Amino acid sequence: MSRTISEQTLLAMSASDYMNGEQQQFFRDRLVALAGECEKDIASAMAHLRTPVQEPDPVDAAAEEENCRHRLRFMARQQALLGKIRDALRRLDGHEYGYCRISGEPIGLRRLLARPTTEYCAEVKARLEQNERHFAHQRTG
Repeated sequence: MSRTISEQTLLAMSASDYMNGEQQQFFRDRLVALAGECEKDIASAMAHLRTPVQEPDPVDAAAEEENCRHRLRFMARQQALLGKIRDALRRLDGHEYGYCRISGEPIGLRRLLARPTTEYCAEVKARLEQNERHFAHQRTG
């Protein structure tokens, strides 16, 4: 059984330890736990949607319908997140996790702790978002 290190221990490691075995196991454990939470949330939302409440009152029926729409949006977001988690686990298996998909530079432990599914370092992500805003502005302008 592997020993899981704490975030503090992780952050105290030297830069030369970046994405060593302990760090990879830390993020694998975190991603697997996050995937389990997503799967549980999706199953719960689906169970609720399969057994809709029949409200005789039109106002209550409208509220229940709105509740179902919220559940569907939530479920879609959780499914998208689950896909990102599975992709991150594949990158871990391929020893690509923790490195920017565009620049190849280390993403950094703090960024990975905040968003374990991230694929880009902060600089590249900022540039991508700036390009998205620029193109969105051009389409609407």
